[in-house]
Amino acid sequence: MLRPSVVIAGLCAGLLLSTNVFALALSDLSQSDASGGLKDALTQGAQIAVKQLGVPGGFSNNKDVRIELPGSLGKVAKKMKQFGMGAQVDQLEASMNQAAEAAVPQAQALLVDAVKKMSVADAKGILSGGNDSATQYLSKTSRDQIRAKFLPIVKQATDKVGVAQKYNAFAGQAAALGVVDTKDANIEGYVTEQALNGLFKMIGEQEESIRKNPAAAATSLAKKVFGAM
Repeated sequence: MLRPSVVIAGLCAGLLLSTNVFALALSDLSQSDASGGLKDALTQGAQIAVKQLGVPGGFSNNKDVRIELPGSLGKVAKKMKQFGMGAQVDQLEASMNQAAEAAVPQAQALLVDAVKKMSVADAKGILSGGNDSATQYLSKTSRDQIRAKFLPIVKQATDKVGVAQKYNAFAGQAAALGVVDTKDANIEGYVTEQALNGLFKMIGEQEESIRKNPAAAATSLAKKVFGAM
């Protein structure tokens, strides 16, 4: 029978060997494969996020991204609902979420373009980064362009609702008093930022899912790259 010290030494050696194999696996991939697999996975994550959010109920039925009135306005809205005055609040919040749902499909082409422009150096940094490093890259390289696409769509959608103007007036006064953040004092600006936050949150969840389960990747190259990590 082997002594415990020998068994432990053998286990440690095995763990060290498996760690070395794991560490070498990603470096064994060509730069082209590593970059291509990452791009495949990012494109997949972006497309799924857009598909999930850019439909009726995409925001409003998802508690993680549902858009509600901000800060003190949200507290006032809850009080109004308690006293039976929630119809206008519900109408406004429904319009905010519908505006976000209408805007999100415009993001897909910009996200895919950002993925295509990714350099090998970018890919290396992402693959060696944290669980959301690819999402952070997309946010950094495409958020401003997506915002510019979202804003007019959101404005058009919220302008159709009469309470949107009341929101801007009320929120403007609240911002002047310091009870609402200035950036939230304009409904189209607020909804646009919340839509962006929701979009990148969903992309981040897709990235984390693929990192944890490479088999969920849509292409064999993406499975190969994330399976080597």
